[in-house]
Parts: sequence; C-alpha cells; structure tokens
Amino acid sequence: MSFLKSKGFKYLKNLLIGVGAAIVLVGALFKLESLPFASEMLTAGLLIEAFIFLFLGLIGPEKDYYWEKLYPGLDTYNSNIAPLSAGDAGPMAKALDGEKVEGHLSNMVGELQTMSGSLSSLKALQEVDFSNTKDQLSSMNNFYSQLNSAMETLASTTDDAKKYKDNMEALNQNLGSLNGVYGNMLSAMNPNRNA
Repeated sequence: MSFLKSKGFKYLKNLLIGVGAAIVLVGALFKLESLPFASEMLTAGLLIEAFIFLFLGLIGPEKDYYWEKLYPGLDTYNSNIAPLSAGDAGPMAKALDGEKVEGHLSNMVGELQTMSGSLSSLKALQEVDFSNTKDQLSSMNNFYSQLNSAMETLASTTDDAKKYKDNMEALNQNLGSLNGVYGNMLSAMNPNRNA
C-alpha cells in the first residue's frame, strides 16, 4: 500500500488521466473531421480512461489534510515525526522550543474563539424570521410606484400653475389697457368732466 501513497504513483496516476483524456479528445476531433484512425484513438483513449476510473474506484479517495503546513516533514510518507504529546518530538522539538509551541497554541485558541463568535452570529441570523419579507418588499415596491406617480402628477401640476400665472399676468395687462381706453372714451364723451 505504500506505493499508492508515494509521489511517484500520484504523478503516474495524473499522467495516465491526462494522456487518456488527451487521446479521447483528439480521437473525438478526428471522428468529427472524418480523419483516419479516429475509431482506434477513441477506443484506446476510452479504454485507458475506463481502466483509470476502475482503479480509482478500487483504491478509494485520499484524505485532503494539509498537516505539512503546520508540521514540516509530514508530506513525506515514511517520515519519522512523533506526535507533540509523546514528549520528544524528534526534529520538531529541535525546530520549535516550548515558547513557540505555546505561542502557536494560544494563537490557535484565539482563532477558535473568533470562529465561535462568528458561528454564534450566523446562528442568530439563521433564527431571524424572513417569512414576511416577500410581502414587505411587494408593499415597498407598490409604495414607491405610487410615490413616483404622485411626483409626476405634482410636476405636471406645477407646469399648469405656471401657465395659469402667466395667463393671469397677461389678463391683468389687457385689463389695465382696457381700463385706460375706457377711461379715455368716457373723458371724450363727457366734455364737462374734463373742464
């Protein structure tokens, strides 16, 4: 089983998957273009892919932990690293002294407390009732459309009021002119009034 965990096997597995997929794609292209050897390429590529998928199904998935970032040296399958709780951590004990390990632990505790607070906030958000939100949004939309309609009506009413004011000013000027003409006519008709 150690061969399945080795970097060489992982490289070989990825190489076979890539080559098989490339052969299938090129075979499909040849088939679409009616070029020679299209059927053979498709058959070879699909057989390689079928073998790979069968093999991957039999060996099972790998865990996706990246502990080597926290503990350097773990990315090698046969490394000799003892757990920190075992007392002597081998190369880790030389690389990290007690203060650094304690500092790392306190940093991790702080991060865990921050995550706990964030999860509490998410839980509070989950408990909020959003069942009437659709109705409220619909009511707000209706309100805004009526408000826009009222503002348009108000704008047209303002234009009408301005026209009315302009017409009243013109009427006042005309009445003033008519009063002057009427006064002159009365003065001309009644000569005794002038004297």
